[in-house]
Amino acid sequence: MTVYLLHFQANYKHARHYLGYCQNLTARLAQHASGNGARLCQVVKAAGISWYVSRTWEGGRDLERRLKARHNSPKLCPICRSVRRAEREALAADGQQEQVSITEQ
Repeated sequence: MTVYLLHFQANYKHARHYLGYCQNLTARLAQHASGNGARLCQVVKAAGISWYVSRTWEGGRDLERRLKARHNSPKLCPICRSVRRAEREALAADGQQEQVSITEQ
């Protein structure tokens, strides 16, 4: 069994991720891509939002339930983590530039 995390390219209302589990990941992803998978993936497809498999784990329903119960899919998602890291670095760089310009005056 495989637990997988889908990352949506854009938010659909409040949702940015879908977390699921399956026995055959290739077949399940084909279902999502065709709009025949989970309801959230159906409406995401109808909205024209693309998605990526951002992470997988070995495990079944128990692991999926534990991960869902944490309510922190963005922290589980390597795509979101790298975006947040880049934003923090940009803010830090801006802060350093502001400090330099303030001290130069």
